[in-house]
Amino acid sequence: MKRFLITTALAATAATGFAGLAQADAHADCSNVTITEMDWASAAIVTNVAKFLMEQGYGCNVTAVPSATTPAMVSVAETGSPDIVTEVWTNGNPGYDELSAAGTIVTLSDVLSDGGVQGFYLPTTLVEAHPELATIDGVLANPELVGGRFHGCPDGWACQTTGTAYATAADFEQAGIEVFQHGSGETLATSMASAVENGEPWFGYYWEPTSILGKYDMTQVDLGDYDQEIFTCNSNADCEDIGVTSYPVVPVKTVVTTTFQEEQPDLTELMNKVQFTNAQMGEVLAWQEDNNASVQEASVYFLTNYTDVWQDWVNDAARERLAALLQ
Repeated sequence: MKRFLITTALAATAATGFAGLAQADAHADCSNVTITEMDWASAAIVTNVAKFLMEQGYGCNVTAVPSATTPAMVSVAETGSPDIVTEVWTNGNPGYDELSAAGTIVTLSDVLSDGGVQGFYLPTTLVEAHPELATIDGVLANPELVGGRFHGCPDGWACQTTGTAYATAADFEQAGIEVFQHGSGETLATSMASAVENGEPWFGYYWEPTSILGKYDMTQVDLGDYDQEIFTCNSNADCEDIGVTSYPVVPVKTVVTTTFQEEQPDLTELMNKVQFTNAQMGEVLAWQEDNNASVQEASVYFLTNYTDVWQDWVNDAARERLAALLQ
């Protein structure tokens, strides 16, 4: 019943653009809030969950604006909207840096509390059977244990550049590890899934939170201490001073406009508390994929299964409204 009520509320607000149950009891004028719905799964779930809480808990009329990071930053610079930009990956983001320096935007909390994580992964069962594989040196010394292959990113992806640099610097070829460049993200993911399900070795690049790392138990290989200078070089196909270093953990933030922060303190407080761990988001994304579910359905799954998490995000008045809705 709870899932049905949340689904109905999400569908109603999506169709009508207003929060029917909470609107009449709203204690602040938040009738024209805009929030980005980025073009990747985790950000879309963040948006739909936040939209539901703002509409049904705070009585707002929230419009989700389809976007991506760069267009969203341009829109904020030129028009002052959208009010809320979810999942801003702050590394190498000149638009974010410029707007922050100008005081146009305010950075709130890490919406992905663990940050954006990337690196080289192995099935955890393989590492448990062969603990020496937990480090890159152990992998290079035992190429047969990892299947003699490194699964790399498709051409044109940033991780293809860094992966090639790592493979060259560590001399994967000399160690007996073939670098296999996948033609698409789908085949990269499929290769991991197939290997894990068949109990076979798999060694390659991936990132989280993602549905596949929410579904399969994978261990990140220790690549040593992080060296920013080396990583910067590894990220540039023309740089020659490549080396082996851990990938950085990228801060992933929620950003609001300065005007929104001033005019909507309650919603700013809410969005400052909206945080997902990579494990939580990965689990929701895995459920979405396994059930061929929509973003709305995945958001309902989070709202019904992580009540103890999101109840701490909202204020007392919103918590009461939401409790009345879900009784």
